[in-house]
Amino acid sequence: MANSSSLQRVGMLKPKVHGSELKSVSFYRLRNPTFRLDVAPFYFIYPAVILAVVGSAATGNGWTPSWSECKIGLGSLLALNALVWLASYWSVRVKSLTAFKACADWRDATHCKVLPGTFVGKKAMVELQRRVLGEGAAAEEEVSFEFHRQRFCYDPSSNSFEKLKYPTRETFAHYRKSTGYGTENKLLAALLRWGPNKFEVPIPQFRSLLAEQLLAPFFCFQVFCVSLWALDEYWYYSLFTLGMLVMFESTVVTQRLRNLRELRSLQNPKQPIMVYRQGKWEQLPGDALLPGDVISIGRPAGGGNAGEVEKLVPADALLLAGTCIVDEAVLTGESTPQWKAAVGTPEELTAQGEGLDHRLSIKRDKNHVLFSGTKLLQHTGDKEAHIKTPDGACLAVVLRTGFETSQGRLMRTILYSTEHVSANNWETGLFILFLMVFAIAASAYVLYHGLQDPDRSRFKLFLNCTMIITSVIPPELPMELTIAVNSSLLALSKKLVFCTEPFRIPLAGKVDICCFDKTGTLTSDNMVLEGLTGLPGRGQDLVGDVKQGGRGTVRVLAACQALIQVDGKFVGDPLEKASFTATGWQHSEKSVTSPKQHGSARETVTILHRLHFTSALKRMATLVKVEDEESSGPTLWALLKGAPEVVQPFLQNAPPDYEQSYKRYASEGARVIALAYKQLDSSVNASDLRTMPRGTIEQGLTFAGFAVLRCPLKAESEPALKMLKDSSHQLVMITGDAPLTACYTAAQVHIVDRPVLLLLHRGLAVPAHKHPEEAEPDSHFLWTTPDENTEVEFTRDRAAVLQMACEWDLCISGDGLTHLQQIGHEAAFIPLAQVFARVSPDQKELVLRTLRGAGWTTLMCGDGTNDVGALKAAHVGVALLPPSEAQLKAQKEREQQFRQRQKDIAARKAAWRSGRPLPETPAPPPAQLGGAASSSGKGAGVGPGAAQQPVKKKGAGTKMLDDLRKKGKPVTPKLEEMALWLDGLDTSTLDDGQVQMVKPGDASMASPFTAKQGHIMPCTDILKQGRSTLVTTVQMFKILGLLCLSTAYSLSVMYLQGVKLGDMQATVQGFLSTGLFFVISNSTPLPTLSAERPHPTIFSLYVFLSVLGQAAVHLALLVSFYFGALRLMPQDQKQKPDSDFEPNLVNTVCFVVNFIIQLSTFACNYQGAPFNTPIKQTKGFFNMLKYSYLFCFAITYDFLGVGTAFSLVPIPEPLRTGIVVLSCIDFIVCLSWERALRYTFPAKIPPQKGYMAFQVDAPPLKQKKLH
Repeated sequence: MANSSSLQRVGMLKPKVHGSELKSVSFYRLRNPTFRLDVAPFYFIYPAVILAVVGSAATGNGWTPSWSECKIGLGSLLALNALVWLASYWSVRVKSLTAFKACADWRDATHCKVLPGTFVGKKAMVELQRRVLGEGAAAEEEVSFEFHRQRFCYDPSSNSFEKLKYPTRETFAHYRKSTGYGTENKLLAALLRWGPNKFEVPIPQFRSLLAEQLLAPFFCFQVFCVSLWALDEYWYYSLFTLGMLVMFESTVVTQRLRNLRELRSLQNPKQPIMVYRQGKWEQLPGDALLPGDVISIGRPAGGGNAGEVEKLVPADALLLAGTCIVDEAVLTGESTPQWKAAVGTPEELTAQGEGLDHRLSIKRDKNHVLFSGTKLLQHTGDKEAHIKTPDGACLAVVLRTGFETSQGRLMRTILYSTEHVSANNWETGLFILFLMVFAIAASAYVLYHGLQDPDRSRFKLFLNCTMIITSVIPPELPMELTIAVNSSLLALSKKLVFCTEPFRIPLAGKVDICCFDKTGTLTSDNMVLEGLTGLPGRGQDLVGDVKQGGRGTVRVLAACQALIQVDGKFVGDPLEKASFTATGWQHSEKSVTSPKQHGSARETVTILHRLHFTSALKRMATLVKVEDEESSGPTLWALLKGAPEVVQPFLQNAPPDYEQSYKRYASEGARVIALAYKQLDSSVNASDLRTMPRGTIEQGLTFAGFAVLRCPLKAESEPALKMLKDSSHQLVMITGDAPLTACYTAAQVHIVDRPVLLLLHRGLAVPAHKHPEEAEPDSHFLWTTPDENTEVEFTRDRAAVLQMACEWDLCISGDGLTHLQQIGHEAAFIPLAQVFARVSPDQKELVLRTLRGAGWTTLMCGDGTNDVGALKAAHVGVALLPPSEAQLKAQKEREQQFRQRQKDIAARKAAWRSGRPLPETPAPPPAQLGGAASSSGKGAGVGPGAAQQPVKKKGAGTKMLDDLRKKGKPVTPKLEEMALWLDGLDTSTLDDGQVQMVKPGDASMASPFTAKQGHIMPCTDILKQGRSTLVTTVQMFKILGLLCLSTAYSLSVMYLQGVKLGDMQATVQGFLSTGLFFVISNSTPLPTLSAERPHPTIFSLYVFLSVLGQAAVHLALLVSFYFGALRLMPQDQKQKPDSDFEPNLVNTVCFVVNFIIQLSTFACNYQGAPFNTPIKQTKGFFNMLKYSYLFCFAITYDFLGVGTAFSLVPIPEPLRTGIVVLSCIDFIVCLSWERALRYTFPAKIPPQKGYMAFQVDAPPLKQKKLH
């Protein structure tokens, strides 16, 4: 084959892997199943052991094992066999050793072990696939493997495995020549290479998923523990525990299956599309598209009407001819529709500074790319396209399909990050090892003394010692840790906050620094044009009526824009909408028209060509044709608007007070846009205009004034940021807006509260896309105040900058940040600043990565495409996606129904208590709690015949009440209250996206958290829920440690006395522990954030001292009552070792005291305020504790024979009173110790300002003002 020699040359060299998703690959060959290392050795071990035992017994020579020893040996051998086999199932590393053989030459390998990147997934053993591509002399072998729906192919030239390449990095000249697939052979080769355009989400059977859950390491360990209890004849307890575990795993499997089915059902059906193949157009299904296909794409006529299917882009495609308006909110959270332009003719590309040899970058050239899954709102075809479309739509070439599209990547993130929700981590393992030390010590103590007694059964002794060791890990541990994370997911989803990466929820409890975008995040998108300034003869005065600005100024406002009409509504940038509305002009499809006014002719302006706004250029321009009723003929004009500092170099004559004018209003928080224009030669035709170089268009412009716009603060911004600041969070603003505007807004929302110094470029700013590769001299930059009354020379000296940060709040501009990056000082300056202004999207990401590198846990909140990099770089990224009116209405209806049901239940409870007749239960509303209409609209169906609304699902609680009513049974207010609680927990009825599984319409690819609200208050909800989850996890580990220590001691001393717990006693203890863990894992956070912080880890001095101190008190209580019971126990109650269970005083006292310790541990270590609701307000937890204490009191005094029912004997009076009194003292001492430690060892509070973290490096502060 063509590349066989290449493979031979590099065969001995281990290939590398390219791509951020994978770290490395190793190569293996599959062993014959008979000779697997987890199977083959046991072919010899079992016969050898049996022969040795039988031979020894037959000859009578040497050691002959007893029956107990045989059971221990056989059980250990079976356990070892099972453990070795399961280890291959659990661990890819072990599997690679037992089932595979490492290959010296990777060409002999059948499989490879894939090590993925952080948070991308788990390592896996995948099959190497080999296939022949092409025929004859052109045939070549492709070696590849698939991991998480991504294919990695071997490249002999680089001796590495790379992601399957798609045609996304070709030149514009290559794309412009695209004619699709001309032959059947090329088409088949492409299909074989890339496969169909599908997101295939396989739905496994319930049986296979359950088997996967039941073979998980923790579950197998739990079954092992249950088996030990069963061998010790604890049948009730064993069955209860096993049943509870299987039920939990079954619910997890059911949830996973429901998530997968929902994810599959939410895939947008691939609509038919016209494809150009083999020289002709043909209609094909959307899933038949291949990279390289040329397609005709457009919105069908009437696509916006009710009942019509919306046109969705079926794959990532590059626009070759025509223009499109698309809604990309599903991917980026950007609510403003995006204008997509074709790549242009060679002349146009040259004019724009790109050229035919310009290689496509999807990130940079996204304004030319249509992304899969986005909604097509409008299109304009191009009759001059090199391939005419049959339906007048736009011409495009497919770039990526399937899981490699933008929508496919989002689908893959959702699929592989929510499939296994778990709170287990390395801290869990270390903490269990810490507890294991005490358990092993107790077990060794029992083993040592047990071996001294020759009459003891060695099997029973071995069993008891093993049970003591395994007691440090209660069976419900993974279940409770998972519930803690799941309950947080559910609580957030009810607040319309959706999470695709659940492991980040506890990280939200550790956040130190909160970063925010400005426009659209802190301030409203609904801009207001206050007026114009800088007009001739008006100086810096603000002219409120824009019509007084002159014809040229008004023309720029009206015609230098990219607004469009979709279904009769204006869509586009809010700034442009506000400017155009203020002019009073009328907008048609291709032109704008001025109103008829006295003394001026009506003017019609036709937009011939647009040079679109980009974040890098910070400006846009249009070329227009102007016709009015009085002129003899049309005239051509170039209109430009942009950031004042960017527009200034293009002006022919800027007014002397140019900078003072715009800085005056920018310092007051306004957004200032510079306007300019110039007349062009009227003889230039339209095609020449489109190819005119941008440099020619933008030079020698006439200044037309400044437009002054306001973005009012959102009502929620100031209180939300005040809450964050008061709760020990550092606040930072990162925006593309002007520095003066940013600082003014930052002062309004508590980000800036001291005098400000700005790091700016001296003189004219350098455009972002023209920054020199080499750093400019430091003298080109300076620190200055907004009023420019104080200036400080720029210096690289860290001590000087740190002293400056101690006295001033710092603002760094995009130019300053670029300079810092070029000189390598960004890591020293960024942590000291509070505001970053006029920064590019890449610089936003740089700021977040630098803050992370400084050791801070970061949160970033933004609302649009420009924030994507920063949102992904933060530990906790929150994308704002404002909900639709239908979603807001559904949410209000749900809340009203919930409150009404609460009122009805309260009225019926009051009547029940007073003995009055119960008022009639109102008929349930059509949509019960959570049964609101689908927010995405997908649940309602689309297309003809889908006019009727879907049937609303009922919650689990409502179904329970309906069943009771059908059977004629009474429905009490208590049952109604329980039904309301069940409806609140039932996620299956939440049709508007409020389910654990995040829908593609609910989450953006921008960040792990998506808030379907138009303000930043969800950030506080995420932080509150994160703190609650973090506190819950830490307190669960503390409780676990204390219970394990007391259990290990009580088991050890009882075993030595031949005493053990009764079956019913063990069941009651297990039930109590499970119930209490469940209620605390569903803790509700308080509505306000506290300045106090939770401890971020269980390995802290506070946790260590708390556990040891409480354990000492509890063990002292246990020891004293154990010896007291031993001393008072009648002679006839004493038992022989290994005898069957019989109630006696030691058993009774140990059970009662352990029960009290269990309750005391939960009550003392529950951490309510300032993170979670206090015990008294947590009704489930408080009631369970209350009734458990009453039950404990009843069994202690044997009321109504309750103690006898649980195999307890009466406790003598002195001992009984002592238990009650000392238990109260135990509770008081432990609670006091816990509260004292919380007060003495509070969690570390991060600095309110960045400089405080480095203050030790600063020289003594000088009291004089800097000049």
